[in-house]
This record gives sequence, structure tokens and C-alpha cells, in this order.
Amino acid sequence: MSETDLIKLYSGRILALAADIPHLGRLPAPQGSARRRSPLCGSTVTVDVVLRDGRVAEFAQDVKACALGQASAAVLGQAALGRSLPEVEAARDALHAMLKDAAPPPTAPFDGFEVLIPARDYKNRHASILLAIEALVEAMQAAQAA
Repeated sequence: MSETDLIKLYSGRILALAADIPHLGRLPAPQGSARRRSPLCGSTVTVDVVLRDGRVAEFAQDVKACALGQASAAVLGQAALGRSLPEVEAARDALHAMLKDAAPPPTAPFDGFEVLIPARDYKNRHASILLAIEALVEAMQAAQAA
């Protein structure tokens, strides 16, 4: 990766998101929790949720990831409250397709993921970018099963 590529990838907007992740921490009494880890880079994200009427009422995330994973968690943190499992699954699938297949970014309220389009070319970063949203899906599934 050249220096120019790094500058493009780690834009000011990505770094600003990484520095201001909403809902950091853990919930005291979650209905569902999930921890995801990227074996390639070691990034981890743990998500806790409380659902009400099938929607995220409380959300917290413990993020130990690279700047791209942190930026992704920040975008998710801005959009997670009030979302249903099908909405989050659709956003996850759209984010995956955006990264892997050059598809358009997820739609609102998850459209903030468009900032990560430059990461398409860096397949070794995809897993870290997907951690938070995958953990949210798993936490929601656990909460619904409980």
C-alpha cells in the first residue's frame, strides 16, 4: 500500500468518526450480546442490546479495532437505535455487497457507511469493517431467542 493509498483510505472523515464512536461501553443488563473478532487483524467488537417491540431500545458497543473498524462502529452507533432485525440484516448485507461487489452503500439510516467505499480495494480490511454490524445482528438474534 502506497502512502497516497493510505491517505485516501484514512480520510479525515474516517478518522473523525473513529474518534467519536456513539454508545461506547457495555449495558448493565443486556437481553443479547455478541462478540466478533477478526482473525486477520485481531480487531474485536462486543455489542449489547435491549429490544422493545423487536427494535433496538438500548445499544452499547465495546470497540477494539483499527480506524476503519472504529469508523464503521461509529456509523452503526448513529443508526442502531430504533432498528429492527430485518433492517440491520439488510444493512449488513448491503455493506458486505458494497465492499465485496462494488454495490451501492446501504440506504438511510445506514448510508453513512459510504465513507468506507475507499476500503473496497483493501480486502484485508473488510472483516474489521463488518465486525460491529455482524455483532449487532448476532446480539439481536440472541435477544429474540431469550
